[in-house]
Amino acid sequence: MLDREIVNYCLDSLKKAGADKCQCILSKTKKYEMNVEGGVISLLRTTLDTLISLTVIKDNKKGQISINKTDEDTISEAVKNVFELCSNSEADEAYDIAPYQDPKEFSIGDSEPDMDRMYDLLKDFIAAVKKEYPQVNLMDTILSFDQATSYFSNSNGVDFKETKGIYNFSTMFAAKDGEKSSSFNYSGASMLKLEKDLMDCATVKQLLKQTVEQLDTKSIDGKFQGDIIITPDCLGDLINIYIDTFLRDGSLISGTSILKDKLNKQVASPMLSIHSKPVSEEISEGYHVTLDGFEADNVTVIENGVLKSFMLSQYGANKTKLEKAKNIGYCYVVDPGTESFEDLVKGVERGIVLARFSGGRPSANGDFSGVAKNSYYIENGQIKYPISETMISGNLCEIFKNIKGISKERVDYGSAIYPYVCVTGATISGK
Repeated sequence: MLDREIVNYCLDSLKKAGADKCQCILSKTKKYEMNVEGGVISLLRTTLDTLISLTVIKDNKKGQISINKTDEDTISEAVKNVFELCSNSEADEAYDIAPYQDPKEFSIGDSEPDMDRMYDLLKDFIAAVKKEYPQVNLMDTILSFDQATSYFSNSNGVDFKETKGIYNFSTMFAAKDGEKSSSFNYSGASMLKLEKDLMDCATVKQLLKQTVEQLDTKSIDGKFQGDIIITPDCLGDLINIYIDTFLRDGSLISGTSILKDKLNKQVASPMLSIHSKPVSEEISEGYHVTLDGFEADNVTVIENGVLKSFMLSQYGANKTKLEKAKNIGYCYVVDPGTESFEDLVKGVERGIVLARFSGGRPSANGDFSGVAKNSYYIENGQIKYPISETMISGNLCEIFKNIKGISKERVDYGSAIYPYVCVTGATISGK
């Protein structure tokens, strides 16, 4: 059967088995991958994957199952199993599928990779690292082209097809010089075209340089309240944690989110604006269809500090009686500020540049604590030295309220765009 015939066969099978409502997603992915090991390109491979996701709702009960084969026997067995899962679940009137929308096809990126260009770029990157940063050991370093075609259909007549071709580069590394070694670090980016050297992607060059500097770290003395300049690499993690903790289904359905009553109210500094832009030309690795079958659109999450949208799924919206988000999040773009990174540093009396945060999830009220990794100590407006054994703690909501400045420079990761953000209100603890 052809791909669309497979989807239609799955839906017909679910309907004939007695589904009140049903959905089928068929995804076929092809990955062309080049790996680096021991400073050389060690692996060139192509992998193929197929995934079918079946969802059924009957008597307000829901079942969901995934399979990786498309033959009729496997599909028939999956249909039987998904109905068993459905019958054993608890009834919930909030379960639903997407309503009818006009059928559409979306396409971004190339259909086939430029393998020669991929090889040359990776070879040049390896040579550049060896020459410019001889102490650095490249660890997991991968350049791939990921081609995916997905079909989204349901019993309400939804019929979407999305085809994507994205180049993805990621590299992990650490430095070693004699007995001294640094903590590992990583960077990378997603691209529609291979138009620049891999060294110039995202923060790769900057972090390679810093990794060598971090062979010699010092601990900070004592404990103090200070400023933190959050780097673009770290900002993405904190924004994802913030949104997952306060703005998604779990905490809003349970009522534990401290922002549950803050829609269209000030929740952060007026300097801060966060957008989720999966269908923007600014974003290379975006998406056009959500997993629950809705056409995606760009959405502003926070505008000048005002909460403009929760990130609720259809189920979450039905449970809370609040508006469903126009997408599933991610692809975040933070508006730039007016200051340079150097000016942000000059404005710090005592604090750190936070490049990576290692810690557990924050509590329901936003309290967090963890270790500052790959970071630097600032004193009297100057970056003094890379730090070790440094803890930071604070409240995530309060930190986003206490923004002192945002840089005009931003880093484009292909999947997101972030500036540097300087905040107050965190406790920094050294030895």
